[in-house]
Amino acid sequence: MNAVVLLLVSAAILLAGYVLYGGWLAKQWGIDPKRKTPAHELEDGMDYVPAKTPVLMGHHFSSIAGAGPINGPIQAAVFGWVPVLLWVLIGGIFFGGVHDFGALFASLRHKGQSIGEIIDDSMGRAAKKLFLTFGYLTLLLVVAAFSSIVASTFGTTTAAGAAVEGAALAANESTAMISLLFIGLAMVFGFFVYRKNVSIVAASVAGVLGIVAIVALGLNWHPISFTYNAWMWIIGAYILVASVTPVWILLQPRDYLSSFLLYFMIGAGVVAVIGAVLTGNGAFDIPAMGDATLKGTGVFTTGTAFPALFVTIACGAISGFHSLVSSGTSSKQLDNEKNAKPVAYGSMLIECFVAVISICAIGFVWKAAAEGNYSSPTQVFAGGLSAMVGTFAPGAANVMYQMLILAVSVFCLTSLDTATRLARYMFQEFFVEQGQTAKDVTGYKKIFANPYVATAITVVLGVSLGMTGYTKIWPLFGAANQLLAAIGLLAVCTWLGEVGKNNKMFFVPMVFMLAVTICSLVQTIQAKVTAYAAGAADGWAIVQAVIAVFLVALSLVLAGIAAKTLVKQHTAKKEKEEKAA
Repeated sequence: MNAVVLLLVSAAILLAGYVLYGGWLAKQWGIDPKRKTPAHELEDGMDYVPAKTPVLMGHHFSSIAGAGPINGPIQAAVFGWVPVLLWVLIGGIFFGGVHDFGALFASLRHKGQSIGEIIDDSMGRAAKKLFLTFGYLTLLLVVAAFSSIVASTFGTTTAAGAAVEGAALAANESTAMISLLFIGLAMVFGFFVYRKNVSIVAASVAGVLGIVAIVALGLNWHPISFTYNAWMWIIGAYILVASVTPVWILLQPRDYLSSFLLYFMIGAGVVAVIGAVLTGNGAFDIPAMGDATLKGTGVFTTGTAFPALFVTIACGAISGFHSLVSSGTSSKQLDNEKNAKPVAYGSMLIECFVAVISICAIGFVWKAAAEGNYSSPTQVFAGGLSAMVGTFAPGAANVMYQMLILAVSVFCLTSLDTATRLARYMFQEFFVEQGQTAKDVTGYKKIFANPYVATAITVVLGVSLGMTGYTKIWPLFGAANQLLAAIGLLAVCTWLGEVGKNNKMFFVPMVFMLAVTICSLVQTIQAKVTAYAAGAADGWAIVQAVIAVFLVALSLVLAGIAAKTLVKQHTAKKEKEEKAA
């Protein structure tokens, strides 16, 4: 396979999907440019703040991307480039795009509130409580994991306490310095755009120049040095403030500026692939249908293609976390409903394109990856693309590698503070009745629905878990995240049926994702119990098995409620049609 052909054909398919299928979805659901969005209707200067479309798209794109579309395709490459590419393209257009776009649209019609409120509207309060509990616990795991990842990327010691030395230490200190400078740059950007009304074009040019300046400064001057534990406390304090700070001050501008690093990463990837092929060095050695002997080794995942492929590749095709972003922060900032398609559906398909670039990257260094020469998918991605650049611009290869690693690291922090804010929203909504906002509740519920109390509880729980033992249950995150996607699909599906709109495009994706999730969890239960019984695992294997049983039960309960709701809607519709006839 020629990597350039794969890249260009994939881009054409994704573009066609955006124009044709995305446009069809917007018409089916009734996107209304004249309808007032929650950002205007409930504007409060903190969470509900209308954002300029490029800014909101930057926030949304940065929040959902992270390392997901890089890690998943590279880990799943063991199944072959054909299955991986097909799932990225088909999954992105017909599964992930529908999921993200639908979640944003439904949230817009529910005062910018989460999937939980949408479930309450069509499936009842008990189902809402179940979802909010599950969603909140999942986000706590995200906060714990990303706090630990960021602290490991910044610190002078590892999570295990070992000292980081040499080039790795300098890289960590540089990344930390650049990230801190990035926060300051974002606040200045937000001030000038939202308080001084500087044009977005002028501010963007200045912002990009600022990014170049702080990257250059951070790479050459990084006096800040803290241990892993110290950074965990600092990060906890940061997300505590970031989660309750008005979005125009930090969230919107930081994520918007971060998106330029992602755009750089995409552009650099395209140049690297095309340049390597044109110079006759565009190797693409991944077997079409995979190599079973490599499963579970090096950077590769394990298990059978079904369900492992569809759990491993999440963000590059469909990811439950996306529905939380769509119905959490993005729906509270959307200026006009017509922008829902580019923000949600468009961002998903751009993320698919990042996944395609990841396939090209591992294709170039497949032999080295198969021999175990890389310790992480991020290193494969950066190593593959920088090696491509080295074939036609040797002097730029090392700089490319450092910039790609930096870009991925920045997105971990972006996803972290977004996840914290989303968890805060869900914690607040648990105490809010249908049709209310956090400001409407009274009594003890008012205390827990307070944004500062909700944030403090979330940060303490998340960071504490990050410093103690989240790694013991992290292996379940993939299945939990895809269960979140399945629930998001069935939530929007039942709501669309409730309001009389076409929801048939959700049937196949939601049934398929439920099957994937349940199959994956059942395999986990079997493997953990078997390993524990054989004395090959400790008590955490049973803990994982118990959590997996809970998740299977949750999926079955919510699927049952959704099925009853859909049958009831179909019966009511049929009776109405018979009376009309």
